[in-house]
Formats: sequence, structure tokens, C-alpha cells
Amino acid sequence: MLVLGVNCCLSPASADFMAQRWELHFHDAAAVLLRDGAVAAGIEQERLNRVKHTTAFAGEAMRACLDTAGATMADVDRIAFFFGEEYTDRELFEHYATHPALPLKWSRELIASRVREHFDLDLPDSVFEFVGHHTAHAYSAFPQSGYDDALVVVMDGAGEDNAISVYDGHDRGMELLSEHEVSRSLGMLYLAGTRLLGYGLGDEYKVMGLAPHGDPSTYRPVFGSLYELRADGDFHLDHATVAPAFAAAGFRPRRRGEAFDQRHRDFAAGLQEAVETIGWHVIGHWRRATGHRRLALAGGVAQNCTFNGRLLRSGAFDDVFVHPAAHDAGAALGAAMKVHADTSGAFPRARVRQVFWGPPLPRADELADLLGRYRRFLTVTRSDQVERDAAALVAEGKVIGWVQGRSEFGPRALGNRSILADPRPAANRDRVNRMIKQRESYRPFAPSVQAESLRDYFEFPAGAATPDFMVFTVPVRPDKRAVLGAVTHVDGSARVHAVDRRVNERYWLLLEEFERRTGVPVLLNTSFNNHAEPIVDSVEDAVQCYLTTGLDHLVVGDLVVSKLDWTDDDLCDLAPALVPSARLRTVWEPDTGPSHAIAFVHHNGGQRAIDAATHQALSQADGVRSLRRCGIAAGSAALDQIRGLWSDRYVTLRPTAP
Repeated sequence: MLVLGVNCCLSPASADFMAQRWELHFHDAAAVLLRDGAVAAGIEQERLNRVKHTTAFAGEAMRACLDTAGATMADVDRIAFFFGEEYTDRELFEHYATHPALPLKWSRELIASRVREHFDLDLPDSVFEFVGHHTAHAYSAFPQSGYDDALVVVMDGAGEDNAISVYDGHDRGMELLSEHEVSRSLGMLYLAGTRLLGYGLGDEYKVMGLAPHGDPSTYRPVFGSLYELRADGDFHLDHATVAPAFAAAGFRPRRRGEAFDQRHRDFAAGLQEAVETIGWHVIGHWRRATGHRRLALAGGVAQNCTFNGRLLRSGAFDDVFVHPAAHDAGAALGAAMKVHADTSGAFPRARVRQVFWGPPLPRADELADLLGRYRRFLTVTRSDQVERDAAALVAEGKVIGWVQGRSEFGPRALGNRSILADPRPAANRDRVNRMIKQRESYRPFAPSVQAESLRDYFEFPAGAATPDFMVFTVPVRPDKRAVLGAVTHVDGSARVHAVDRRVNERYWLLLEEFERRTGVPVLLNTSFNNHAEPIVDSVEDAVQCYLTTGLDHLVVGDLVVSKLDWTDDDLCDLAPALVPSARLRTVWEPDTGPSHAIAFVHHNGGQRAIDAATHQALSQADGVRSLRRCGIAAGSAALDQIRGLWSDRYVTLRPTAP
């Protein structure tokens, strides 16, 4: 049986009305395909449309799953949506009531219409199933934890009418124990604080990284006034009071782009402490009430690796499982799991060790042909021992992009779409942040370590399972902190990723080769992308990122790629194209005449002002004509502007066809 789980908006591409109304509901669109209850393929839509946290209908992701699994939409037995039908229709009703120009179409009709548009296929009504949002999250975590019994906790921003749900997981399924409504959302509390620090939805992890730089006691009284802990794991909280409380306390919100001062760092520390205090109050009560010694977590709050590490090391649980796609993309998996369980009567549970569920690399001849098109920019060498050669480059101080096998599902690069560097020199943290990721200098990087050496370098509980997924922040052993200068955070911690040879042999062998040269079986591992894009998925994505960052080398399969010294003349021979979500805009002002811009048309998309020459060139951009044919000359201001737009992913530049 094939079940396709989806998380996405149901609007057509031409009218993104659902995302505009419910920014919090449809982000991180994804699709996951189950074959007889086992994952056959899974990918987030952002990897394909190149829009971070996209809300778009997951048609491309659905197709990629089917293609990867060798199936067609006609083969699919069920399509599982990650919100309940009654809830979704209720929200649509309210929207239609205030926007009478929109046609009255309900959720079942909308999803059928989107499938028809993308696959030219009318599916019977019985194919479509709807799963409550927290149920979907819970069914991602508990079955893939492999536990026979566990406390299962879902914490997120807003899952229909609830923000926290607690379940008793056992061999027959799960029973709901407790719910907390959206007003008491820890996710919304964290988001409210995130916005006061100049960030937005999807940036919460940046605040988590900032928190260790601050003192939580500074704003502890203000945060403490926002909530009240009550008996039996209950609590009072109204996340809407965050801004008024801090306004009254004289806190000055940070604006995006401003430097951080100590007040901002202390605020982040206080916010992290408040969320951990409330979260532990709920989880601690239900651990005592149920007696469960194992915990399975999902929902956006479960991506708070600092809190996860505290839970793991608390001694309250023998083991903690956090789903590697705890965010809403994982709800696509959970919705499919729930529908499979209901349809088949089976409730399989097996510990997930890897999430390499995306499309594989091209065949060797296709890969060589693709890289060969960039021969004026790249040189390619085939390696007979690529792990040895890549490790030698990193040991020499090079920073490499590492692309292997099928891409990871979820927000973490786990050794198949990674940027890798030597973890020893502290200067590498600043170098990768500045030259490649182009992000704030305080942001930490994660270490990948051979599983056999995990506890030699990190204080990880002896009885806990191998941390395959980079979801726990734990202390670096004091005697290893100086050794791991680039991956040890300011508080002596690291978000650790252990690599088991049975899970990812090639990446494990790379660590082995690096240890032979340096004595350290650890690498700095961060996601392969720059500041403006999601993690790369295709080889073409990787090449575009490689050419627009300070990466030294790119390793794809068995190929080691190096940059040549290209000129502006070489650049002018590349063909520009707007990315699918970008449009050119011109505004006529009575006094000053036309002004031009390029803008992303997706929800919350930004824009950049461009000059007339750049606008004229890009108006001809079709991915076929070169920049030169579009009127761009070497050394021109317009070429510099297009180079910046390339780096910021408004445009792509690719070799022209032979």
C-alpha cells in the first residue's frame, strides 16, 4: 500500500491566499511516501522551489517522492493531509466570510484540485484523508522511536486548537492524556521573543544560539510574571503579554540588521530559561504520573536542542527520542503513518537511524556532463579514494562542500549535503560564518563525530541511544574544548551528531581518514547553503552555492571539484534566469520617472532595487541568452549588481547550451 503524506498550503500557485492568512499553519511544506508503512521517499518542498520554509503546495515534492520510489500518482492508495478536515474547513469559512471574491471551495475539493493541476489526474474522494495536526506529529515520533512504550509529547506554536499534547504510548497505539490550548503555546512564546530580537518565524534557532551569551537573571522577573506553574503539570501563560510586559520594563527591541548588545543577549537567555522551565514542568509531571522512562518528542519546540539536551541529561528518562523532522515537515510523515495504521490495522515501530529519503545523485555520466559545462569555472578530478582525498583537504585547512547519495529529510545536514571544516581552530567558526554562510558571528556549528568516540569528546549519557540526528546540545568534555575550538559554543556545549558506520559508511570513513591525519575523529559540519537559500538538494544547487561562496572545494560522489580563476568576461558568457519565485517590477514616479526592483512574490518575500541597465538585461533573461547578449559588459556596475543578485538567489547564472 502506498500512502503519500503532505504538509502544505492548498492554494493555487497564482493565489497564495492561505499562506497570507495563516503564516503559522503551512510553512515547511513537504511530502513523504510510505510503502507498506516504511518510508520510500521524503523531501521538503523548499529543497525544490528554493524558498526557505515555503508554504507552497507540495506538488514538486510529491512528484519527487513518486519518481524516487518508481511510482505514479495513480498508484497511490491514500493521500494524508496534516490538518483535520473540520478544522481546515472552519478556518476557510472565516476567510471566505471576509473575502467574498474568493470562490467557495473546501479543503477536500482544494487538495483534489491541486492534485489535478499537478498530475492531470482526478482521484476518487476516498483517496484523501485528513489527520489532526498534533496526531500527525505524535505519529511521526512514537512509531519511529522504536519504543514499545513511551511518554509522547508534542509541543509547537499552534496545532489546530492546541499547542501542547501529551500521550501515553504503548504497544497498541497512543492515548491522549493532556492538552494545552494555543494561548499557552511555548512555540508562540518563543516566537514573540524572537520577533523582539529582530528575527521572525523560522529564526527561533538563532535565538537559541544567542542565549548562552546572556545572563537569564537579568529579565527573570519579567519572564516570571508571564506564567504561573500549577499543580499536575498545568500552567497559566498568555504569550500575547510578552511585548507589553517588556515594553513596561523598558526593554528596547532590536531591529533586523542592528548589532546585538548585552540586553538582547540577556533577553535570549531569559526566554530560553522560561521555555525550559515551563516545558520541564509539563513533561516532569507526566513522567511521574505515567512512570514512563522513555520520551518521544515532536513539534517545533522539539527543535530546541538545548532543552532536548537538558531532558536527556536530567536522569528522568533512560532515553529520549526527538524526531529529526520535528517541525511541520515531519507532520507529513506522521499523517501518512496514521493513515497507514488506520487502513492496515498495523502499528509498526522501528527506530529510524537515517533520513536519507530524498532524490539520489545523477548517474556518473550525467554528473560528469553537468560539471563539464562549467569547465571555464571548475576543474574536476576523479578520486579512487575520495574519503582520503577529502580528509586531506580539510586537514590542510580547506573548507569543502560534501554531496553524497540521497539528500536528508528535515532541517539538518547529516553528512550527505554538508559543508565540512577542521573543528580544531576556533578561527574556522568565524571564517565559515563570514565567508560562506554570511551570517552572524555568534552562531555555533555542530560537530560530527564517529559514534565509537562520542563519549571520549562529549558528555553524553551512557545508556542513551546514539544521537544520529544532531538534536541534542550537550557539554563538550572539558579536556576536549580547546581541541574542538570551532565547534565548542561559548558555554562549553555542542549540538552533537554521531556517525555510525552502519548508517553512513562513506561519511564515517571520511571521519576515519581525518583522524589518521589529525588524531581527531570529528569534523565541523553545517548545512550546505548560504544565507539566502535552503540546503542544497541537486548537484546544480551545490554548484551555484559553491561558485558564490568562499568554499575551497566541492566533493560530489567520487569527484573533487576546484575553482579556476575566472574573469568578468567568463561571467558574461553565463546565461541569467530569474528564479521561479522572482519577478521584475517597475514603478513610475511623476517627479523621478521609473524605478526598478526585483522581488520575490512568495509570502514575506523581499526585494532589491536595481538600476535600469540591470532591469533591461534581466527582462531578456531566459536561461539561454548570455549576459553579454543581454547587454551586460565586463566591469560594468550592472554586472556587479547581477553578481550580488546571484549570491542572494534572485537569479541563477548557468553556462549556455553547447
